[in-house]
Amino acid sequence: MIEQYLGITGGQLAAAAGQTVYMLFWGLLLGSLFGIPLGILLTITRKGGILQNKAVYALLNYTINIVRSVPYIILLVALMPLTKAIVGTRIGTKAALVSLVFYVTPFLARLIEGSLLEVDKGIIEAAEAMGAAPVQVIRHFLIPEAMGSLILSLTTGMIGLLGSTAMAGAIGGGGVGNLALTYGYQQFNTPLMIATVIVLIVFVQLIQGLGNYLSKRVRTRK
Repeated sequence: MIEQYLGITGGQLAAAAGQTVYMLFWGLLLGSLFGIPLGILLTITRKGGILQNKAVYALLNYTINIVRSVPYIILLVALMPLTKAIVGTRIGTKAALVSLVFYVTPFLARLIEGSLLEVDKGIIEAAEAMGAAPVQVIRHFLIPEAMGSLILSLTTGMIGLLGSTAMAGAIGGGGVGNLALTYGYQQFNTPLMIATVIVLIVFVQLIQGLGNYLSKRVRTRK
C-alpha cells in the first residue's frame, strides 16, 4: 500500500528514517564534544568571566561568527575536499557528518553560552569566595545550575541539525531529505514530499517532547 501511494517501499522509508537518526546521533554527539567546551570557554573568558581573557574571547567570538554566517548548503560544498580527506568520499551519510559537525558546533557553542550566562552571578561569586578553583566552579556550580537550560539548548541544536540533515540530501547524504529530493522533488511525487514532511514533524515533536521532559525533571530536582 505504501509503495502504491508514495512510489517507494516501506523498507526504503524506514531505511531513510534510520539514516536520519544516525546523522542526528553522531552529529549531535560530535558537535557537542566541540561545541560544549567552546560554549564554556566563551562564557568564562568574556568580560567579567571567571577566567576573563580578551584575546581568547575575541578569537573564539569572531571565528564562531564567521562559521555561523556561512549558509549550510554552501558550507556543505566548501568542505567537500576536507570531507574526502577525512572519510574518503564526498557523498553518503558519513560524508554528510563532516559538514553537519562543522555546522552544529558553533551553533551549539552559542546556545551553551546563552544557557551558562543565565546562571546567577551571585552563585559563582559565592563559589569563588569559598576558594573554589575555576575548574571546580565550572564543574560543581556553573554546569549543574544551568543543566535544565543546557538540555533545552541541546534540544534546540538537535532540531536545527535535523533541518540540516534534510539539506544533506543534496549530496546524496541519505536520510529523509535525500528521499524527498531524489524520489519526491525530482520525480514530482507530491504524496512522498508530504510524507517526508510528516516524518520530520514527528521527529521534531519527539525530540522537543523528550527535551522538555528531561529539562523539567532536572529543574524539579533542585
